[in-house]
Amino acid sequence: MTGTLHRKLLEELSDMATIIASDGTITYVSPAVEQTLGYEPEDLEGEVGFEYQHPEDREHVADAIETLQTNPDEPQIIETRFRRADGSWCWIESTLQNRLDDPEIDGILVNSRDISERKRQEQRYQKLAEEYKTLLETVDDSIFFLTVESSDQEYEFRFERLNRAYEEQTGITTDEVREKTPREVFGDDIGADLHANYRRCVRARESISYEEELPVETGARFWQTILTPVMTNGDVTQIIGITRNITERVKRERQLQNQKEQLDEFASVVSHDLRNPLNVAQGRTELLNNDCESEHLTPLVDSLDRMDEIITDTLTLARQGQAVSDPEPIELVNLVGSCWKNVQTGEATIEIEDEVTIRADRSRLQHVFENLFRNALEHGGANVTVRVGRIGDHGIYVEDTGSGIPEEDRETVFEPGHTSIPGGTGFGLTIVKRIAEAHGWQVAVVSGTEGGARFEFTDIDLEY
Repeated sequence: MTGTLHRKLLEELSDMATIIASDGTITYVSPAVEQTLGYEPEDLEGEVGFEYQHPEDREHVADAIETLQTNPDEPQIIETRFRRADGSWCWIESTLQNRLDDPEIDGILVNSRDISERKRQEQRYQKLAEEYKTLLETVDDSIFFLTVESSDQEYEFRFERLNRAYEEQTGITTDEVREKTPREVFGDDIGADLHANYRRCVRARESISYEEELPVETGARFWQTILTPVMTNGDVTQIIGITRNITERVKRERQLQNQKEQLDEFASVVSHDLRNPLNVAQGRTELLNNDCESEHLTPLVDSLDRMDEIITDTLTLARQGQAVSDPEPIELVNLVGSCWKNVQTGEATIEIEDEVTIRADRSRLQHVFENLFRNALEHGGANVTVRVGRIGDHGIYVEDTGSGIPEEDRETVFEPGHTSIPGGTGFGLTIVKRIAEAHGWQVAVVSGTEGGARFEFTDIDLEY
């Protein structure tokens, strides 16, 4: 009865049972070999097992058998590649037991199973691990790993690992911080702030992003940080942090803010401290002109008017170059028509080639068109034609039929003070360029379709 049961078990088990004699020949193979390797048991019985092993694995198998003969009571577990009946190779995990002293077995008993899928998975994991390691070592952003321990809604965070970029940008190494808390690494004050951010990530159970101040010995101080929680069985067990050094950006922003404040202060001085006495001088000159006649009055009035124009353009230049934060949709036809009416155009003609809508600051865009219209009239004469239209899906143009701008002057026409008109302030086209840049646009001057000047504004999102 027992022998029958054993035979039935061998026939039903998916694992293979094999007996190898002391000379290496196979004396028995269970029926599972057909499903696993494609052989009939009788195909392998009497064969030398080594011949079916992968050549690179034969020495490993021989060492295991030698060890088994030296220590017969210690089973050996090995992984080898075995040739299937169709010639392909599969990975087999085998447990070898010394049963040479057993009269019924009289050999080495081998229990084997196919682990090809497991090996393929291991290879995939190994490849992912290599890619992960390469990513950590080559990415420019600093990456850090924290373990999360929790009890009674209290959390403890400990540094686990830092990537190469983090070590280089902070001067802190993995060995210095491993298993230490933020307070232990950065002190009580900064550590408390870091702990609060990490706790916020755990409680949110989703990625969070923020800017933080974290001074380190390398000189870096300001960081843009993203924290991502790693979940295990519904609990946050790890945090992966990616942080980017934005110290230079913050310094530039603060510098720009300081410059803006200085510019605002300058504009205030020009607007009040200069314009107020100028207005007094203009008013007194007008009274003086009514009281007497003098050859000196006309040059005086012209000079005061000239000062007024310079102050107006200077204020416009100071205020219009700031970035546009709240643009609105503007129909080009309506704005161009309104600006054309605000300029003394005489016999000149305006032609609007396309009806488009752009998002911009209406007040500033009005300065652009009015300055370009004045520029066209000053250089093109009283009968000049001005055209406004779109450039594909990304821009607009303003061109005239005047004499145009020489190619050698096209790089300098936007510079402050550049003018070819006697009495001009030289700020008109500078204002145009500053306003365009404040919108994030590009502006260039080229030849128009009839040889005049053509101003092209690109990087604009047009609406139809």
